[in-house]
Amino acid sequence: MLTLDRLVIEQGDFRLTADLRVEKGRIVAVLGPSGAGKSTLLDVIAGFLPPSAGRVLWQGKDLGPLAPGDRPLSMLFQDNNLFPHLTAAQNVGLGLRPDLRLSPKDWQAVEAALARVGLAGLGDRVPAALSGGQRGRVALARMLLRGRPLMLLDEPFAALGPALKSEMLALVANLARETGATVLLVTHDPQDARAIAEETVIVADGRTHPPRPTAALLADPPPALRAYLG
Repeated sequence: MLTLDRLVIEQGDFRLTADLRVEKGRIVAVLGPSGAGKSTLLDVIAGFLPPSAGRVLWQGKDLGPLAPGDRPLSMLFQDNNLFPHLTAAQNVGLGLRPDLRLSPKDWQAVEAALARVGLAGLGDRVPAALSGGQRGRVALARMLLRGRPLMLLDEPFAALGPALKSEMLALVANLARETGATVLLVTHDPQDARAIAEETVIVADGRTHPPRPTAALLADPPPALRAYLG
């Protein structure tokens, strides 16, 4: 379970609060207008930014003292965070060792992860030789290889066309079900939430609202969401 315990995030005039729980194994969308603090919330959970008050807990353990790399999570960004001079296999291998000193068994695991996301035989290609969807799959393979129980996705497929985005979201959902991972997916598109998220968190007006079932939420949106959706 992910718990945001009386969390307060302050940056200049910006202020966001969060006091909620996300059950283990759930896929939860984080929906709200631009500038509301969705990405900032993920940055605090990941440890890139410190909260002004409150705690982030995973399975009851306070993550505050842990550096980002030591937290039980992986994060996927919109640019996929791939190194352009490394091959797809090497970019995935970074999930195991930043120095890429991998054993033959490790490289086998890298190839298996690439195959799982539909990139078998493409491990020797650099990101520039891959399509946008393929680059997203490389990043997902790295996340899969890390095997962390919490997956944070910050609009990683926003630049993709509707069909390809739908395909990538389905892949995320399948990987989450197979691994039992908990997923937080930041998006500005309610259709993304409708596609794969069992529950949705609304971030608006300085508050992170507790998760609610996605279908019911979108069918009868509260005022904050209704104002955003127009």
